[in-house]
Amino acid sequence: MTPRLRAGGFRKERTMGQVASIIKSLNTLTMGYADRVASGIGADQFRRMPKGVNTNSPAFNYGHLAIYPERLLPLLGRPELARPDEKWEEMFNAKAVCKDDPDGTVYPPMEQIMARFRDRYRVLLEVAAETGDEVFARANPNEQTAARFPTIGALVTFLTSAHLMMHLGQISAWRRIMGMGPAN
Repeated sequence: MTPRLRAGGFRKERTMGQVASIIKSLNTLTMGYADRVASGIGADQFRRMPKGVNTNSPAFNYGHLAIYPERLLPLLGRPELARPDEKWEEMFNAKAVCKDDPDGTVYPPMEQIMARFRDRYRVLLEVAAETGDEVFARANPNEQTAARFPTIGALVTFLTSAHLMMHLGQISAWRRIMGMGPAN
């Protein structure tokens, strides 16, 4: 193993584990789709809910997704890389209700939401790629999710794949409701 410099000192390079390999494979597709489904959405539309349809706006969906890396980084042994933001947690947590924001007074601007979404997943996915299977095999310490996702690997895999695609699918449906058509 060749040592290489990383934040916090030297680490030995390791072969990517099975779980990290699965997460990386899934997210090459998922993050590309996240960019495609956002393409063509104007900043003024990004925070809007369709009239007569109760569905989350892209602002809410991307903002919601952007809070999860902060929860996962400590589980992967890298709490120093987490950048939790109380205001974002309040606006975008799973119990928050999406609001139509025609005047841009409820949610941060599109550029800020998209930049945070991309940056936080970039950091999380880099850390996940370096995480060994022994970490992913550990018990999920979160009592609320442990019954459904008994290991850290199960939780991280869900939140970096199925959870993302679930919300990106909402944005795809939102696009069609708004008359934009599917993402290309």
